[in-house]
Amino acid sequence: SLGCGSVGPAVVFDCGCCGSDQKTYVVGGWAWAWWLISDIQRITLEIMTLQPKCEDVETAEGVAITVTGVAQVKVMTEKELLGYACEQFLGKSVAEIKSVILQTLEGHLRAILGTLTVEQIYQDRDKFATLVREVASPDVCRMGIEILSFTIKDVYDKVDYLSSLGKTQTAAVQRDADIGVAEAERDAGIREAECKKEMMDVKFLADTKMADSKRELEMQKASFNQEVNTKKAEAQLAYELQAAKEQQKIRLEEIEIEVVQRKKQITIEEKEIDRTDKELIATVKRPAEAEAYKMQQLAEGQKIKKVLTAQAEAEKIRCIGEAEAASIEAVGKAEAEKMRLKAEAYQQYGEAAKTALVLEALPKIAAKVAAPLSKTNEIVILSGEGSRVTGEVTRLLAELPVSVNALTGVDLTKIPLLQKMTSPQCQTAM
Repeated sequence: SLGCGSVGPAVVFDCGCCGSDQKTYVVGGWAWAWWLISDIQRITLEIMTLQPKCEDVETAEGVAITVTGVAQVKVMTEKELLGYACEQFLGKSVAEIKSVILQTLEGHLRAILGTLTVEQIYQDRDKFATLVREVASPDVCRMGIEILSFTIKDVYDKVDYLSSLGKTQTAAVQRDADIGVAEAERDAGIREAECKKEMMDVKFLADTKMADSKRELEMQKASFNQEVNTKKAEAQLAYELQAAKEQQKIRLEEIEIEVVQRKKQITIEEKEIDRTDKELIATVKRPAEAEAYKMQQLAEGQKIKKVLTAQAEAEKIRCIGEAEAASIEAVGKAEAEKMRLKAEAYQQYGEAAKTALVLEALPKIAAKVAAPLSKTNEIVILSGEGSRVTGEVTRLLAELPVSVNALTGVDLTKIPLLQKMTSPQCQTAM
């Protein structure tokens, strides 16, 4: 019977029908096979990772080193090469396939290590890996295997050759580095000075060109701005002129409309004035004329009344004045008669009456004179000699008649009593 089923990565069908040894290779997909007649075998096409390792392999200089690497290999899918792989590995497991390829790679790796020095292996691992891949590829290719990649993972030795080499190299590198740093600093200083000079030259040149370019740009901008401003001004003037024309047209239309409106308004106002005049005549003028006539009559009546009242008041004042004049005249005559009689009495009394009058007036005079002194608590007259106090009292008594004469017109010096008080004998007695 004919069977159909999924096939693996690679399937080889051996029909075996009628003694035929024809083989069919199928990579992935589906395939048909005769049950109990066709022989089906599978081989993996996956990438296989190998880790070849060569321990204590002597190099060209006789130094034993150990090298480990990593290789990626897989079965090639070309029909002819796939046939080689099937012939070599069909029926084997993946581990067996890896073991065969690993041994092949390690053999080539050992052979190459014997032809190179430690420095060549250690310093240029990529070249060493490429060389291994190139030498081993023809052999593994005849087995239908392709080396996808091969890299050196680690290189080391048990006699510290690499570490010693590294120390020597490190010292040499450090020495060269120090020399290189010094030379580099020297060259850097020289180059820096040259670069600064070149930079300043370039900067000055660039500044000059920039200034020239800026000046030209400013001139161009000024020219462009002038042209733009001119065009703007012309456009603005044209716009304003056109706007003025349109505004003038609009204004003319508005004036015509206003004229028509004013005419209609004047007509309406004239009619309104006529109506208002008639209304005023009826409501204001006629009543005002009546009221004016009334006020005129009332004013005339008030005028007559005030005239009569004024005449009566004047007559009253005249009568009162005459009465007051008669009264004043009578009082004056009485006062004059009184003064005449008093003068006659004084004449009859003589000097004693005058003295009595003066004595009666002296307290009042003294009160007026002492009024400013009423606010004084104490008066102290200081004098070293008693004659000066007496002189002051005498001076006051001497000045008293003069003051009284100035105030009253009476001469006290002619009064006998005061003459005795102011006489030299009386002052001596004091």
